Amino acid sequence: MKLPLRPQSRRRRWPRRLAVIALAMLALTWLPVLILRFASPSTSAFMVERRIQAWRDGESGFALKQRFVPLTQMSPELPIALVAAEDQKFPLHHGFDLQAIGEAMDDADEGARLRGASTISQQTAKNLFLWNGRSLVRKGLEAHFTVLIELTWPKARILEVYANIAEFGDGIYGAEAAARQFFGKPARDLSVRESALLAASLPNPVKLHVDAPSAYMLRRAAWIERQVRQLGGPAYLAR
Repeated sequence: MKLPLRPQSRRRRWPRRLAVIALAMLALTWLPVLILRFASPSTSAFMVERRIQAWRDGESGFALKQRFVPLTQMSPELPIALVAAEDQKFPLHHGFDLQAIGEAMDDADEGARLRGASTISQQTAKNLFLWNGRSLVRKGLEAHFTVLIELTWPKARILEVYANIAEFGDGIYGAEAAARQFFGKPARDLSVRESALLAASLPNPVKLHVDAPSAYMLRRAAWIERQVRQLGGPAYLAR
């Protein structure tokens, strides 16, 4: 006859069960990160979300455009423009810009609107695996996937995937699709100004139109070009 477990025995089992669950969740989330270290993603969570939105809204003419190309088939001016615009400490940090986060929190404490301080690594994690929103759950998962990506991928791979899944216009994802849509050329032929315009659209690519840039976008593109020069150009990413 099997004796019932004592309360103390049950309590001792819970830490082991929680550890097993935590390890299982780590393995399940790390596996796709490990696979995508070598395999090119054909889509992303944000692309799937946009397709679903188009279907729900009855956008019969919607066509998502994206084509993955390696970093070697992009103009070297584009990756450095993205870094200059979005995350100038990208080669130096380990996924999080703690100084930028601290400054954003200080501004919020002083009553300013909370501004983003996401790195390219964080944006890659969010765009690839998660969904739009500002919930604490999503931010926690974003941090989790960012750590996994930084541990698993070299910086060049992070930038390569980001450049291929970033949205540059409504339904236009990645450098290759954007270059062909807006400039009629492959990503490898993008000029300094064209790369800066693409990077300038990233805060809000649906409202900031690369093919019809506003005065604000032109000023921002010029600022990005100056930042690229100050960083040392494409050689900055070779460190």
